Amino acid sequence: MDQLWFQVDVPIRSTDAPTGQGFHVLVGQAASGSQALSLARATCEAALAARSAGLAVPIRRPDGWGARGVRPGWTHDWSAATVAHWHCDSLLFTK
Repeated sequence: MDQLWFQVDVPIRSTDAPTGQGFHVLVGQAASGSQALSLARATCEAALAARSAGLAVPIRRPDGWGARGVRPGWTHDWSAATVAHWHCDSLLFTK
């Protein structure tokens, strides 16, 4: 069975500007919503670790997960993250 595409929306808040808030949206393939959340979080943490170490943020993985837009000084509220099925837009991804 093919894996499904999921969108994970994670609330973010700036640690420097109290009014700075928004969402970090991640999209990729997973077998379930809980796996999608886990993969999204691992992808964000790897990107933040690379950036903190002065390295380039990894590009999108073959399963679609990537977090090149992460920025230092923004915290992710993973407990408030939402997960939904996402239908691949042919303008963004090609097979």
